[in-house]
This record gives sequence, C-alpha cells and structure tokens, in this order.
Amino acid sequence: MSSLPSILSERIEAVAGADPELRPATKPQFGHFQSNVALRLAKQEGAKPRDVAQRIVGALNLDDLCEPPEIAGPGFINFRLRTDVLAHAVDQQLADPHAGIAWVDDPKTVVIDYSSPNVAKQMHVGHLRSTIIGDCFNRVLSAQGNRVLAQNHIGDWGRQFGMLIEQVTDEMLDLDTLDLPGAEALYRRANTHLNEDEAFAERARERVVKLQSGDPETRASWQRLIKISLAGFNRTYQRMNVLLTDEDVAGESAYNEMLGQVADDLEARGIAVQDGGALVVFVDGFDAPAIIRNSTGGYGYDATDVAAIRFRVNELGAERIIYVTDARQAHHFQLVFAVARMAGYLPDDVQAQHVGFGMVLGPGGTPIKTRDGGAVTLESLLDAAEEHASPEIALAAIKYADLSNSLHKDYVFDAERMTQTTGDTGPYLQYAHSRCAGILREAAARELTWSIVTVLDEPAEQELALWLTRFGETVQAVADELTPHKLCTYLFELATKFSTFYEKCPVLKSEGEVQTSRLALVAATKQVLATGLGLLGIVAPERM
Repeated sequence: MSSLPSILSERIEAVAGADPELRPATKPQFGHFQSNVALRLAKQEGAKPRDVAQRIVGALNLDDLCEPPEIAGPGFINFRLRTDVLAHAVDQQLADPHAGIAWVDDPKTVVIDYSSPNVAKQMHVGHLRSTIIGDCFNRVLSAQGNRVLAQNHIGDWGRQFGMLIEQVTDEMLDLDTLDLPGAEALYRRANTHLNEDEAFAERARERVVKLQSGDPETRASWQRLIKISLAGFNRTYQRMNVLLTDEDVAGESAYNEMLGQVADDLEARGIAVQDGGALVVFVDGFDAPAIIRNSTGGYGYDATDVAAIRFRVNELGAERIIYVTDARQAHHFQLVFAVARMAGYLPDDVQAQHVGFGMVLGPGGTPIKTRDGGAVTLESLLDAAEEHASPEIALAAIKYADLSNSLHKDYVFDAERMTQTTGDTGPYLQYAHSRCAGILREAAARELTWSIVTVLDEPAEQELALWLTRFGETVQAVADELTPHKLCTYLFELATKFSTFYEKCPVLKSEGEVQTSRLALVAATKQVLATGLGLLGIVAPERM
C-alpha cells in the first residue's frame, strides 16, 4: 500500500506539475509536511511565490486526506494530515500480518549469491559481511512475495584438494575424527608440506588429476572434507540466525561439468578467441580480457561465474541475480556480467547486480588480524561480542553495526560500543521492542483491552503514527536499491519517536478512549519493530 506522504505527494504533483519535494515540518504548529514547490515554480514563471502557492492550493482537492493547506512566509505550503485518516492508516497496518509490507504485483525469481566460505577452512571476518548482508536481502525480498533462491557458492574445488587428500593419505588420518577446526589445521600442515617437499607436491598434483577424473577413493575423501566443512558452517549459520542450509549449497564443483561446454560455445560463436594459448573474451571498456580457459587448460573464476549465470538463468529461472562480495571484486563481476550479456546467457530483462561491501576494521581503524597476521575467525568475533552481552543481544549488535552504514564503507568492530542499549545500536532497538512488550503485558495483567487507534490529539502521537505508516515504503526502497541502512535508520527513528511518545503521552495512566488508543499505538509500534528487526535477522525480545 502507498504511504500517506506518497499519496499526498502524488496529488500535489498532479496539480503543480512538479515534484513537491515534501519535507517534514520543522515544528508541530506548521503541520506535518511543507513544500517549496511554489517558490520553485514562481522563479520559472517570473511570478510571485505566494500567488503561485494560492493557485496550487485553490486547485487541490485534499479534503479526504488533509486539513485545508496553509500558505506561510514567502510561499511555503504547509500540510496537516487529518488525524482520523492517520489513525485509520495505522489501524490498517496493525491488522496486517506483514505490518504494511506490500506484496509485489509481479514477484520475481531472485538468486542471491552470498557467504561462500571455503571447504576445510573456518569462516573468517571476510565472510561476516557477505553472510549478514545476503541474509538481509533474502528476508526483505522474500517478505515481498518474491521467490528467493540463496546460492552458497562454497570453494569446494581446486588444486588445494590434491594436497589435502595426499596429506590425509600420508598421515593415515581418519577424516571422520575431524571437525572444521581440525580440517583447517590439516590444511596448514598440508600447505607447509607442499612448500617443503617437492615429491609431496608432485603427488598432490597427481591427486588433483585423480579427483578430476573421478577416482572413487579420492572422491570419497573429498566428499568427507565437504561434509565436515558443511557441519561447521551450519553451526555458525545457526549461531548467526541466518537462513542458509545445505539445500542452498551450490559450490564451484557444481559447475565443473559445464565449463567445457561454455568454453566450446563461446569459441564456436567467435565470442572467445585464442590468445597466447589461452581462450579469452575481449570486452570493450576493459583493460584485460576475461580468461575462460588458461594456457594450461585450466578454468578459473571467470569461467565458473559465467557458467553459474548461464545455469541460474536457464535452470533456476533467475530474473534478478545479486552477488554479495567484497567491494574489491567489483571489476571481476562487471567483466563477468559483460561476457554473459555478450553470450546471451544474461538476457537484457534479467537484472544482475554486484553489491560490494567495505572491510571490518579493528578499534584502531586497521584490518582485523590475529596476532600472527592471519584472518580472525567469525566465531571469535561472535565470542568477543558475547563478552559484553547475551548471545541474542551480541548478535543484534553485530548485525546492526554491519547493516546500518552504507555497505561500501568500512566500519569499526567495537564490541563494547556496539552492544550498548543506548544510541544508534541494535540493542537499543531491541530495548524499544521489549519496552512495548512490557507495556502491553502490564495492560493485559490489568485486564485492559485495545483494538484500534482512535485518538491522535498530541503531536508526539501524530509523529509516531505518521512514522509507522512509512514502514512499507522503507522496505520497498531497501528491496529496490539494496540499501539495508535505510531500514536501520527507519527503525532507529521509530524507536526514538516511540521514546518521545512514551515520555510525553502517558499510556497506562491515561483513561478511557485515550488509553485504548495509545495501547493500540504501542501495539502497532511493537509489531513494526518486530517485523523490521526480523528483516535484519535480529531477534525482537519480549524482555531485556
């Protein structure tokens, strides 16, 4: 459903012939919104701004929506929504299980590629943002009624498996005794062995050939390594409250059989050409070509990602594809998208987007590293936050800190600051929700009842009610623009407006219709906070 500000804006634009650029009024006595459209039009027309404003106001028919507009100052137009209209909009939202999130008229099949850890390695700080951001997109787009297909493109193929499996053979290791940290320790031992022993390195290369040719013993070890890794990933996903499961796994190996087909197809159609023994695609505007097959006959990320696009469009029916990775991969995906467009694998009516994100920094503003310079595990970051708060509050702190800034920016991981229940933090939003729940619990204990909002006499009531009606348009903006920080900003403003309402408008101490109306307003706030937090992957606690 369109929000009241959107409806008002459309009505004014139809009369004025220009975007009214509605802004919230600076003070309650000026109404709810203000427009300077008359001043802008007067400048174009060479007329007096107040005359233009009078002309616009005289032509407007807003009786079903607003009180009569007022002209102020040099020609500003002030608008005040009717309180009964505002109350009805909140009541509609309160009655809607989706809290006002509009289902899209034309739902899409959306493929979201995110998280993507590597087999035999623990998830680290680099996977934090991809996992949290991708999960948020999944939730938002699903809430609108789209068919969302998560694709966890894990690193489960490549030369490293030769050394891993050969090390298992050398140590006569029972893989069933390993967990994911144990598999990572195996990886480090194998890598050291590879660098120090040329004979081992040669055996590792031969093992890769066995893996690629389908040798049963090698494949069995490879599959056990994947199973160990998935078990570890799933424990982290469960701890992080993200939606990924084994059904979403579509690793690099899933496209292995398709790579030769893609290479042959591109070469046969003259899209890919031989260059220095490699098969490449030259794309206008790019300094270097996409390498489909290297000079030794191997396939890399360019080929795998082109094949993945082809599969996702043809087999999964993708109409929109979203990749959530480090911002430094932007050039790679621009090139891959261009190649896929050239080949017809990515039709013009299928949207492909790369959402790049910045780095997670330590309190000193430098990349987070372990003491020996290695990558910090994701589990250790969760542990650090839980030193300051309970698991669900710590997780809220991490997710909100990650999502509340523009995604391309770096942000500082400061567990102590992030877990505070004051200021612009996830726990502050959780606290606002629990405060709503506490009021409603107390009301129920007193056997008080409420159903709809009917009285909005106080400015703080009106401000809260008006902000509640803007939830749906905010979610729509996040879905269209892939900007979760806008949802975070909305929820923070909602919590702030609720706090002002709570201070200025007694709820349980009021009486009669005022009391029941304010209880309904509290219930609507609780509903929107819970729904919004859920879209961020954050638990909305009943008590804190």
